[in-house]
Amino acid sequence: MEDPDTAEHTYIIRPNYQHKFKVGLVKECIREILKEQLGGTSYNPQQVSSLCRSVADCIKGKLKELGFDRYKMVVQVVIGEQRGEGVKMAARCFWDADTDSYAQDVFMNDSLFCVAAAFGCFYY
Repeated sequence: MEDPDTAEHTYIIRPNYQHKFKVGLVKECIREILKEQLGGTSYNPQQVSSLCRSVADCIKGKLKELGFDRYKMVVQVVIGEQRGEGVKMAARCFWDADTDSYAQDVFMNDSLFCVAAAFGCFYY
């Protein structure tokens, strides 16, 4: 990684097309990780905190491999017990609609539900 004091400024305010945040690609990445990490898992309240952190770190690591240059990635994972009740979730963001975006996916089994969202904000 370059030293920020010696790096040249590029003054780029928009990502080029191949490095732009791609919602479909990110959603598929999230879906694969949720299936892999939570496939045979049952809800355990003592393990939910560490499981959320583990899933979020795995998603964030995979997104870094996809090469979204100059994007700040924020990953949020919520896991709850499946008890037949409804849950509503919402997110509000103040960002540049041309460069920034998000993707989410939901995983459910008989024991738990999981909502994972990845927000990509272009770093000017």
